[in-house]
Amino acid sequence: MRRYLVTGASSGIGAATCRRLAGPGTCFVVHTRGNLDGATRVAADLEARGARILVSSGDLGDPAVPARLVDAATGAFGGLDVIVANAGFADRTGLADLDPDRFDRSMAAIARAFLGLARAAHSSLAAGKDARIVAVGSFVAHSFRTDGPVFLASAAAKAALEALVRGLAVELGPDRITVNCVVPGAVEKDPGRHTAMTEAQWRASVARIPLGRLGRPDDIAAAIAFLCSPDAAYVTGQALHVNGGLVI
Repeated sequence: MRRYLVTGASSGIGAATCRRLAGPGTCFVVHTRGNLDGATRVAADLEARGARILVSSGDLGDPAVPARLVDAATGAFGGLDVIVANAGFADRTGLADLDPDRFDRSMAAIARAFLGLARAAHSSLAAGKDARIVAVGSFVAHSFRTDGPVFLASAAAKAALEALVRGLAVELGPDRITVNCVVPGAVEKDPGRHTAMTEAQWRASVARIPLGRLGRPDDIAAAIAFLCSPDAAYVTGQALHVNGGLVI
């Protein structure tokens, strides 16, 4: 049995990750902040692949939600082997309008929630086999250009996420828990649509990508699946960029 908790799993990268990992003998907590219709569709796909499913909703900006999700996983499946921390959102708010509450919202839902998941799941992961924590970062923490969008709050939160990955890799290494981050480039959430940028901005992004296209959710899911696998047993504390060669 392989037991997964995937946050932000109702669409996009989270949903693609669940579909790639699902099969007989797998169990999933499919988390969504509020898209229960999408989460239900993903759950049906996973069940068709032979997986056991629990759908759970909650805003990860609430400090109580990470522990509640971990408790749900361990209660339903008797333990937890893998966390994929994918939930998040892009905030394009500029300096003039980025008040402390708005900034804190990004930090809470992305960086603080990731730390909360790791804290709550530590004992369960340590008791399992091939335990994995994979965070999903973003190129916006690395790309600051005049010809592209700048996401102040999102960039800060995703940069903090990568710092936490490196620190947790050190702390959890003795328990044989690997901690890594996949850093997507510009990715279309649905075919032909990138919700974090305007059409003009994503077209400009494509011009900077050597492979000549936006990423697809399954491109990112493939990298996440590798880091969740036994083949990645000696990979920890890393940020794996999956961006088509995006010039950042």
